[in-house]
Amino acid sequence: MSSHDIRRPFKRPAISDQQRRRELSLLRQSQNRHDAQLQARRLASTLLSLQSSSQEQQVDIQVTDELESCPEEIDDDYGHHKDSHDLRQATKLRGPDARLWFAKQLMLPEWMIDVPDKLNTDWYVFARPAGKRCFVVSSNGTTISRLRNGVLLHRFPSALPNGARTNNSKAAQSYCILDCIFHESDETYYVIDGVCWAGISLYECTAEFRFFWLNSKLAETGACDVPSTYHKYKFSALPVYNCDKEGLQTAYAGQVPYVKDGLLFYNKHAQYQTGNTPLSLVWKDEHCSQYVIDTDNKGQVQSQQQVVLELLDGGRLATSDDPPVIFGCLLGEFMQKTELHCGDLIKFAIGEGGLVVVDSKLEKADLKYLGKSNRARAFADSYSKVLFQHAARYSPLRIEHLFASISSYVEDGNSTQDAEMAG
Repeated sequence: MSSHDIRRPFKRPAISDQQRRRELSLLRQSQNRHDAQLQARRLASTLLSLQSSSQEQQVDIQVTDELESCPEEIDDDYGHHKDSHDLRQATKLRGPDARLWFAKQLMLPEWMIDVPDKLNTDWYVFARPAGKRCFVVSSNGTTISRLRNGVLLHRFPSALPNGARTNNSKAAQSYCILDCIFHESDETYYVIDGVCWAGISLYECTAEFRFFWLNSKLAETGACDVPSTYHKYKFSALPVYNCDKEGLQTAYAGQVPYVKDGLLFYNKHAQYQTGNTPLSLVWKDEHCSQYVIDTDNKGQVQSQQQVVLELLDGGRLATSDDPPVIFGCLLGEFMQKTELHCGDLIKFAIGEGGLVVVDSKLEKADLKYLGKSNRARAFADSYSKVLFQHAARYSPLRIEHLFASISSYVEDGNSTQDAEMAG
């Protein structure tokens, strides 16, 4: 039997430390003390003021004096300090730096490697629309959307707060930032999350509150109405379900007005955490997504799994995680020969040796050098994506495993209740 042909029990055991990191992320959230209102205001200003490329109309909204006088350092979501260059000078960034900055402002789900604990009580699930992930910002009587690499997608009037001249508020703080997916076939912005509404920051609100708030507010403003002169694109809230058996089945197999691209899972207690987070998860199979295994630019599945890693100092090859997972090291002689430099994103194929994971930690990776990654790429693959893609080829996490986890938790809960009553 080959190393890849391993039969798992119906309830699949954990193969990573994803659950431990989930618990750590929730703990860090409770210790977080950064100014969420200031964070949202800075992000809105930066999104509106980004320097335009030669093919994009110049944005005439400038960073305010208040932002220019901000202190040099602020706290990030993990309690660490980061240079305010990320916010104050992002309008001057170009090329790879701009793409990286914008990509890190979004809450990026990890790929589901292991089924989370308490899936049926602590998590939501919904079908993810296929399309372009973007930020939508309404302010000063106009609305813009920017892709995760910072490129302007649309500029248009909308029914969002301060999103058109007809509903333009004189209050400088009346702006809105939504995390959306633009679905091209029906030209609809599907709202998957929110950062700010009418100047009120949602960064430190739980997912449970954010989903309730956005659903009610979108309906109140008329943003979900059919397009009109002062509302060019329709917005739509997504049907979100408790991740019990019924909710999971509906999200997985139910009909939706858009093309599905997998399922998204949100921890109900999760705040809007920028960057990769194990408190939001993406999962796919052939039933709910056209692309489960990565394909090339022609839409064909490669014979070998490919990964993109970042070259760090000392030749180390790292994922985009914080902290990064190191996959190996390149020799200095090889780096000189191939003209590779620190910060480069490099593409590798995973050879016959595959990935060796021991006690939830990567011990070895059989990497075959392919060359530098596409220049439009913002950052390396996450560790969870590499593991998910590897498992999808040889021993995937199936929908049956998710249902089995829910059933097991319900049965364990009932057994506990019976024991307490008997006592």
